[in-house]
Amino acid sequence: MTLIARTVEIADPGELLQYLPAPESGRPAQSWIRRGDGLVAIGEVARWEVSRIGEADARWREFVAALPHHDELTHTGHPVFGSGPVAFGSFTFDPANTSRRSVLIVPRMVIGRMHGRSWLTVIGTAEAVAEPRLPAPSGPPEFAGEVSWSDGDLSGPQWEGVVSEVVDRIRTGAVDKVVLARQLIAGAPRPIDPRWLLRSLVRTYSSTWAFRVDDMIGASPEMLVRREGGLATSRVLAGTIWRTPGQDGEAIAAALADSSKDLIEHEYAVASVAQALAPHCSGMNVPDSPYVLELPNVSHLATDVTAVAKPGSTSLALAEALHPSAAVCGTPTDAARALIAEVEQLDRGRYAGPVGWLDSRGDGEWAIALRCGRLSPDRRELWAYAGCGIVADSDPARELAETQAKLVPIRDALA
Repeated sequence: MTLIARTVEIADPGELLQYLPAPESGRPAQSWIRRGDGLVAIGEVARWEVSRIGEADARWREFVAALPHHDELTHTGHPVFGSGPVAFGSFTFDPANTSRRSVLIVPRMVIGRMHGRSWLTVIGTAEAVAEPRLPAPSGPPEFAGEVSWSDGDLSGPQWEGVVSEVVDRIRTGAVDKVVLARQLIAGAPRPIDPRWLLRSLVRTYSSTWAFRVDDMIGASPEMLVRREGGLATSRVLAGTIWRTPGQDGEAIAAALADSSKDLIEHEYAVASVAQALAPHCSGMNVPDSPYVLELPNVSHLATDVTAVAKPGSTSLALAEALHPSAAVCGTPTDAARALIAEVEQLDRGRYAGPVGWLDSRGDGEWAIALRCGRLSPDRRELWAYAGCGIVADSDPARELAETQAKLVPIRDALA
């Protein structure tokens, strides 16, 4: 069967998430939303499960090279960012230490809105794409009922013990920084509707990148890399302080900016991103000091690194070069990753791996899969994850509290 793609401009479709099919329909669905804009995808024409990010990038290049595409948006100028055929991907944190595979999915239909333009892309036979039409909005998502929470492989006190062990290793000079993660498991009386989770995350955390790719759902505040028209941007978040209602935002920001522990952790993360991007980019700009990014439940030290991507370096190729950054692994990378595999006692799967999309031109957005969870095949469980950076003066109790703060988005979304 010969596939072709067609993209047509449409009137503003309204809330994008309303077009996600109900899970009972059996139709695969992907989404990527920030501040109301983004992409919603329905159906599937290709799916590749891979071990390496580079393998997925090669598969996508081959696919789009052989795919005729009629794009009615391009006659007015340059292609709109994200329009045309796209692929959604979710990649493992450490392919050598997981039972999971990475995945890249090409949807049959994409509804998009960015930069004030809206469009519909359909991939199929010539007859199937002759008259692209928006699907009917789906019904309201269903509440799964009150969930119960339980520890993953480690309890809170056991995880604190792992933190203490890692701090000892850091103080001996074996490694400079290690990011440790933990897991909580939500059990629901009825199947969890992913649309419920997404709408809650989009409403409460509008400045993050809310995603559903395959069985991963979350709202990541950290853009691993974004490439649009040759400009690459990477947002580094490292150094965190949790917030409670009524606290003075300026005082919290000042405390975070004055924290030597958080500043050291952030410095490692920024350096790792700049070093990884250098072979693939030119004209890099690395700010001298971070700013404070405020979210409803936490504040982070943040730095936006920008550069010009070299020809041929797709957004996915840049994501491969950047992953894993010090913000989710540690430094030196190889030593930190080995120590994580040794002591963490957790199969991260695709948690803390790249998640996002790319278009036929190689532009795209790849966040780090944080503030997220994995939905079980029967949708009655959600495995939620959170982590934090451990350095020489880390306090285990404080680090545990930080993970609890980072789990708030997923916990609240299920409520």
